[in-house]
Amino acid sequence: MKGKTKGRSGTAVSFGKNAGGNPLPRKRNKGNGCPVFKRCGGCQLRNLTYEEQLSHKQAEEIRLLGRYCHVEEIIGMETPEHYRCKVQAAFGMRGGHILSGIYQSSTHKIVPVDSCLIEDKVCDAVILTIRNLCKKFHIGIFNENTLRGFLRHVLVRRGYFTGMIMVVLVTGEEVFPKKKEFLSELLARHPEITTVVQSVNSRFTPLVLGERFMTLYGPGYIEDELCGCRFRISPASFYQVNPQQTEILYQTALSYMGLTDRTTVIDAYCGTGTIGILAARTALRVIGAELNETAVRDAKINAKMNGTENITFHCEDAGRFMVTMAEAGEHADVVVMDPPRAGCDPQFLRSLAVLSPTRVVYISCNPKTLARDLALLTRSGYRVRRIQPVDMFPHTNHVETVCLLSKLHEAKHHVNVTVDMDEMDLTAAESKATYEEIKKYVAEHNNGMKVSSLNIAQVKAKYGIIERENYNLPKSGDAKQPQCPKEKEDAIEEALKAFKMI
Repeated sequence: MKGKTKGRSGTAVSFGKNAGGNPLPRKRNKGNGCPVFKRCGGCQLRNLTYEEQLSHKQAEEIRLLGRYCHVEEIIGMETPEHYRCKVQAAFGMRGGHILSGIYQSSTHKIVPVDSCLIEDKVCDAVILTIRNLCKKFHIGIFNENTLRGFLRHVLVRRGYFTGMIMVVLVTGEEVFPKKKEFLSELLARHPEITTVVQSVNSRFTPLVLGERFMTLYGPGYIEDELCGCRFRISPASFYQVNPQQTEILYQTALSYMGLTDRTTVIDAYCGTGTIGILAARTALRVIGAELNETAVRDAKINAKMNGTENITFHCEDAGRFMVTMAEAGEHADVVVMDPPRAGCDPQFLRSLAVLSPTRVVYISCNPKTLARDLALLTRSGYRVRRIQPVDMFPHTNHVETVCLLSKLHEAKHHVNVTVDMDEMDLTAAESKATYEEIKKYVAEHNNGMKVSSLNIAQVKAKYGIIERENYNLPKSGDAKQPQCPKEKEDAIEEALKAFKMI
């Protein structure tokens, strides 16, 4: 069936939707928009239209994960270009000229790039300026063969919601020639730069950043906002590179946790505490575990900055921490984890089974390792309930997935019952007015204001009006969607009162 792909049940699913649950527009893009597509290798799927990319990723998710649970329709981006707010450029010399760009896939050969279609435009402009300033001030470029020279890499991070910019100059030597003049002109050309940091890395290593950081200008970090909270981003901090889709990803994860004011959450692999701090707004308490000391330090600062008092962070292995909790007779209702691409260590998963939380929310950046880890978790007494792919990295092979697992309850006897909700009677509240009638009322009484079915569903949920699956809400649920604006919420509440629904 052209234009569709088959789900596990054999029914056709569309190629992708946006954050509002609507189908994405079909945009032709056969790769010729990028002059280095074939040489770079960073955007493996740019030869496909965006719709075709989403179809490919959906099919891969179903192939790898469909045996565990129905895979929801992947959530794509409205504008899948220039989304990377973290940009790294390698510097080198060729034919006596300074070049900057991206390492060709699986090599250390630099592909010159002035502007990348998936990178933030401002970040790219800053890197181009730095390259020109190196030529102007005769700044030496690092040579990986001799391990000599000054500038090696440039890392630029921009806060998507704050606009703050951090520049990290990765150098092979500590002494910065013409530092004052270089910085003065860089800041004059880009006054939007908030801080400049130097990181020394003179070793033969695939790692970009060195172990030492020296702040040359500003505070040495930037801040950004995510789901209503503010977070500090240091040079080595892990922070998602696509903030727009990150909000959808995290809202989905939060909805899967089923948080109440009695919920205890463990945020494993907590990093700088982003997801844990967001969860703490609703949960009774959150406990973060992370081995990286710098990340834990930033996490504590982030918690204080957001006034979050019901969260604690522990610099230790999350698996050992959970076993210690279990041995002490303590319990966690939810464990949320966002491991690296390699997935979870088997020992960590066994430790999780020992603690035996009611719910597990697994945020994965690699469906292959997710499938492997789900196999172990399902053998440990868990069932996969929800799987939601989110396209965090358009034009690449990568895809993020949020997965909900819950504990199986043992019973001697059970009966499987299938109920068709569409054949059941409506609740009294639902029968008062249809969605179209509510939309019409809102428009007539609020100067033509338009509200979506999702907005109405969110307000109805607030008042405990039952929303039946597949009836008015999109199949993916509403928690990953942006919440209903206050003025629309007030207008919908007025309509619900008028129809005597609340």
